[in-house]
Amino acid sequence: MKNNILLLIFISFSTLLFSQEKSVISDLDELKLDIGQIYKPTTYSVDNQGKKYDCERVYYYYKKGAFSMTGKVMEFNRANGTIKAVEPGYHEVVAICYGSGKSIRRTFNVTINYPKVKSIDIITENESIYTDTYIPLSYKITDQMDVVRDIDYWKSDNAERYFSNLEFSINSSNDKLNIDDSNNVLAVKAGSATINVVFDGVKSSKTINIKKNPVTNINLSLQKPEKVRTGDVINLKADAYDKRGNLISNIKLKYSFTGKSFDKSNSASGLILQDGRFVGDVPGKYILTASFGNTSKSKIINVFQRKVQREVKKIGAGSVNDKHTSDFWVFEGVDKRDYAVTGTWGADGTAYFWDVTNPSDIKKIDSVQVDARTVNDVKVSPNGKIAIISREGASNRKNGIIIIDVTNPYDVKIIKEYTKNLTGGVHNLFIDEKHVYALSAGQKYYILNIEDPTNPIEVGMFELGKEGQAIHDVWVEDGIAYSSNWRDGVYLVDVGNGIAGGTPSNPVAFGNYTYDSGANHATFPFKSKSTGKFYAVMGDEIFPNGVNPNGTNETAGFLHFVDFSDVKNPVEIARYELPGHGSHNYWIDNDILYVGMYTGGVRIVDISGDLLGDLYKQGREIGYILTGTADGYIPNDTMVWGAQLYKGHVFYSDFNTGIGVAKVSDLKPNNSMTNQYVD
Repeated sequence: MKNNILLLIFISFSTLLFSQEKSVISDLDELKLDIGQIYKPTTYSVDNQGKKYDCERVYYYYKKGAFSMTGKVMEFNRANGTIKAVEPGYHEVVAICYGSGKSIRRTFNVTINYPKVKSIDIITENESIYTDTYIPLSYKITDQMDVVRDIDYWKSDNAERYFSNLEFSINSSNDKLNIDDSNNVLAVKAGSATINVVFDGVKSSKTINIKKNPVTNINLSLQKPEKVRTGDVINLKADAYDKRGNLISNIKLKYSFTGKSFDKSNSASGLILQDGRFVGDVPGKYILTASFGNTSKSKIINVFQRKVQREVKKIGAGSVNDKHTSDFWVFEGVDKRDYAVTGTWGADGTAYFWDVTNPSDIKKIDSVQVDARTVNDVKVSPNGKIAIISREGASNRKNGIIIIDVTNPYDVKIIKEYTKNLTGGVHNLFIDEKHVYALSAGQKYYILNIEDPTNPIEVGMFELGKEGQAIHDVWVEDGIAYSSNWRDGVYLVDVGNGIAGGTPSNPVAFGNYTYDSGANHATFPFKSKSTGKFYAVMGDEIFPNGVNPNGTNETAGFLHFVDFSDVKNPVEIARYELPGHGSHNYWIDNDILYVGMYTGGVRIVDISGDLLGDLYKQGREIGYILTGTADGYIPNDTMVWGAQLYKGHVFYSDFNTGIGVAKVSDLKPNNSMTNQYVD
């Protein structure tokens, strides 16, 4: 998959069209394949008169995440123009048809058939089952290719769509079990009963032994602050007792809640987990309940508005309106003044340097232009002496990185071009003291020693070593590299911390977490100042309709908060999701999140205390700014790339406007005139 990510970036971001009147036709449309089948699609274009045009070349990619091309779902052979079915389900494939140097694209629905089921194992989560309780069942399903899938997999969108017309039935051998229309199983009488399941023509049975429910009383207590706010996590503790007052162990009580919003125009909302944690999203009165069978105990709490909102003001900007701006970095120079560097995207390989000592008067002070279309990432060494910029789209296809002397940001000088093993393009990079971590063709990263910046020395390399591997970003902190690997999630890699014996010359992965969207594009490590818990915050990058450099984009995805306190058992516990907008780069400092939400602007979010559930719904947003300007590359179009807190100011880069800076006020915003009618 050499050069795949770079190639796909150019394809995805292409602005050229055959003609507004042409469309792509392909026999990919509603195509059905079996696992392992290799297929060569026939794809061409037609105009509005029905005239057919052959494509000079055709590219296919799997539409998931931002730039994903291959891996678990499908394999694409560009040389042969074929696709190979790998993962069953209902998928979207994008075909891009090129002709006369221009392109058009279209998304097609392709189904990869599931193998028939071979066997089903019925699993009960609890060893002891009591009357008046529902029996939690799960199913381990093995198909005829000996692939084992648990019930959560078969309930996924793809599987549910494919199997919606297949028979699934469940019944009991007697009246000791009651099964409702949704296949929930309730134990109603003590004794023995057999559950029978039929799925895809395969039958399975399991005998259930039911005991009489001994619980007659429950003691419920709450651990909570004196005044509960939205987003505050409440801990419930419940104990069950029999009629003699004896404590009953080894049973799982069920936690639930009901609520009523203080606002009559709203509904109460929250989340409760079966370990006893509850969080309220909306101010209101909530009834928290612990139950077992027909026995229950409840407590009532009031949840009040979090009230963390502050005014956020733009105070300065450095305009770039003749090309797109990419990433940026703010740093203290050797002269103790403050500076920034910004990259450019899809343009002429320029990087700009700025004096930001006075944030209200940002000055462009120098620039470098290199052989590239895109300078996607820029970083500066902690001592403020060396900047490194990435290159993609070099005319000689060597790409790599450029090392720059920034001891005098008013007169920066290129020290070295380094391309070994990086010719496929460097999308992102990171400087950690004397080492640079540079992504190579979106597949792996090389580790370079830059103690002598005129003579970088390759000392190590990290890759997943698996088919379809892809990486978008790496962030290094405390000797641990957080490698964001799209569908393979985040990998925690010891590059000097010592936790797994790793060094820059011998990187050792010791932790991993993945999630369903497959769009993990950036990870930021975060130790909560208020709780001491350690998180890896993983961000999606998704463009549902591809990227349009000349207009407003639709973006999707959100930030996943994964508790890594137990490295061997990471748990996703919260999210920050802004409806209608997707996430990009972000920064965390002092329990506050600063995040570029693309079309949603710069968002500033309170992430103090225990985290659970939907942080946006909980009113944790401190404030935001929209960054589009009338003189932007695309006028009045907000497209924030990232945010960085620096010396009390929130710096950001915008795809259409350049670099900007904002300040968060200590005062609450005055919304008294919001939505007021003005004659």
